[in-house]
Amino acid sequence: MLMRLLEILSGDRLPRPTKGKMRIHCLENVDKALQFLREQRVHLENLGSHDVVDGNPRLTLGLIWTIILRFQIQDITIEEVDNQETKSAKDALLLWCQMKTAGYPNVNVRNFTTSWRDGLAFNALIHKHRPDLIQYDKLSRSNAIYNLNHAFTVAEQRLGIMKLLDAEDIFVEYPDEKSIITYVVTYYHYFSKMKQETVQGRRIGNVVGQAMQSEKMIHEYETLTSNLLKWIKQTIAALSDRKFANSLFGVQQQLLAFNSYRTVEKPPKFVEKGNLEILLFTIQSRMRTTNQRMYFPPEGKTISDINRAWESLEKAEHERELALRDELIRQEKLEQLAARFDRKAGLRETWLSENQRLVSQDNFGFDLPSVEAAAKKHEAIETDIYAYEERVQAIVAVAQELETENYHDIARIQARRDNVLRLWNYLLELLRARRTRLEDSITLQQTFQEMIYILDTMEELKVSIFSIN
Repeated sequence: MLMRLLEILSGDRLPRPTKGKMRIHCLENVDKALQFLREQRVHLENLGSHDVVDGNPRLTLGLIWTIILRFQIQDITIEEVDNQETKSAKDALLLWCQMKTAGYPNVNVRNFTTSWRDGLAFNALIHKHRPDLIQYDKLSRSNAIYNLNHAFTVAEQRLGIMKLLDAEDIFVEYPDEKSIITYVVTYYHYFSKMKQETVQGRRIGNVVGQAMQSEKMIHEYETLTSNLLKWIKQTIAALSDRKFANSLFGVQQQLLAFNSYRTVEKPPKFVEKGNLEILLFTIQSRMRTTNQRMYFPPEGKTISDINRAWESLEKAEHERELALRDELIRQEKLEQLAARFDRKAGLRETWLSENQRLVSQDNFGFDLPSVEAAAKKHEAIETDIYAYEERVQAIVAVAQELETENYHDIARIQARRDNVLRLWNYLLELLRARRTRLEDSITLQQTFQEMIYILDTMEELKVSIFSIN
């Protein structure tokens, strides 16, 4: 295990380990590892292979710390132009931490012990290199345990840096310096490697960047073109729909929606159309400048195709506006016609009700002249009432027109028309019944007159007979 660890940290190959699990085999393998360290000029004081094999914890931990210092910390370098001073690995690491955390509130890295207790320094290191992973301004110095756990978790889950420490190990009066150095150095190596990879990636990107950017722009052009043409097609279908709302309010809402389309939805698409022309020009100019094979949009996605589709959209839009305004005028006329119907129906209902009360009265008088006068008056009433039928039929005609035009509130119109006809028919019944009563009254009064005439004649005969005697 020790030999494998040294191979991983140093990148060198060690002698083949001796196979076997006996003590002699273990001593030989540890000797090989220690010999390799001596060749690397690592000072090993009072340490033998038997100390490691026998499990001496103090000496074994010291060996591990020595290996960490040699292979993880010693190669730390700081880029300072004006400073030619050679620094120890620990000082170099401390200076690196100070440079990376400079300017962060409440962070003052002076050592590898107390400066790290509140967790802000760990978070600052991560934020400096990966600001997308840490919301530094949300951290509070008073919440040290949270800060430490947050930094350790982000480093482990997002950066792959093994969690070597626990928050409770750091949030003590005097944290262990070696533990913090060991952990911080993993940050240094990770971010140094990230910087190297960034530089290499930039160099490679300069070689293929132009081609990739052109491909990206072409993909963007074709995607945006497809989306715009799809929108135009769907919008033309919607504008061509002639299923309007069957009410004035509904058509007004559709007209508002149409105006919103023209003022809100359409303008950005027009801008998008212009941007596509600019994008295609940019692509072709870029490819011409970099001597790339010229790009020409495929059939169906050319600027001419877009312009033709836009012209069809403009035509559908114009026809939609005309149809909407025609329907709006029709609905306004229907509402006016319905209002006229209601006004006239109200007048008819009032007139019919008043005449029903009139013909319900039988004040014919008590003699023949009075009854005959009442009969003449009744004839005048009949003349007026029968003449009124034309006005009643006018109401029926208006209702029929509203029904023919599919007026949205036709059920109410029909109900009121039927009510007017009911009142009319009832008035005619009352009128006929009154005439019958009048005729009966005239017959009765005529009978009374004849009886009076007979009585008067008999009385005259009686007087004549008595005068002869």
